[in-house]
Amino acid sequence: MSNTSAYVNTNTANHITTIEFFHPQSNSLPAAILEKLAHEIEAAGKLAESRVIVLKSGGSKAFCAGASFDELVQISSEQEGLGFFSGFAKVINAIRCCPKFVIARIQGKCVGGGVGLAAAADYAIALQTADIKLSELAVGIGPFVVGPAVERKMGNSAFTALAIDASSWRSCSWAYQHGLFAEVYDDIEKVDEAVNRLAVTLSQSSPEAMAELKTVFWKGTENWGTLLTERAAISGKLVLSDFTRDAIAAFKSK
Repeated sequence: MSNTSAYVNTNTANHITTIEFFHPQSNSLPAAILEKLAHEIEAAGKLAESRVIVLKSGGSKAFCAGASFDELVQISSEQEGLGFFSGFAKVINAIRCCPKFVIARIQGKCVGGGVGLAAAADYAIALQTADIKLSELAVGIGPFVVGPAVERKMGNSAFTALAIDASSWRSCSWAYQHGLFAEVYDDIEKVDEAVNRLAVTLSQSSPEAMAELKTVFWKGTENWGTLLTERAAISGKLVLSDFTRDAIAAFKSK
């Protein structure tokens, strides 16, 4: 696959399903990739051969830069906005409803929706350089869709700090201390060793026990099917504002 073309690749071997996404703009997430990610996670959840999912992104730099600015500026109605931001809702809900544990391999920085993906994963293993930022407020929106996942994983205090100080990076160590990352390593080989170790262990574990545990871990989120869609509508309305148009234009001109 060309390293300049966006893709979502899925492979299952030895009861481990690896789902890798890539976009040449720092692994940003356009609607097509969001739709494919949700579909592949749902499919892996139903695949008898699969017992654990590893979610990763391509390249050696950013894990995920969040929503595609190119698509954000093209949204021309609240309905289109709802449709776009519902893509994030679908991915988070796909992870939530999947009976398999999802391990996230975080090799670089996470912004906006990228933080949401890391938070939605059941277990995230990160490289020491994987700083995080919820940048939505800086462009006139807000982390409405990913917010429940981030708050669930990190607590209200950390989520509030990230959401309000939208222009500042928080270190990987800060993210680890606040529960976003379960393990952090200083080189990518150690990250991959840790991801592989856990994936192999879970691939040899009881599917029924893991499914029951996942239900316990996600208790209290049963309303997210509705909640995240409602949150997507808020973002879909705000993205139409002149503030957001100007903020994104200014960012892209840098």
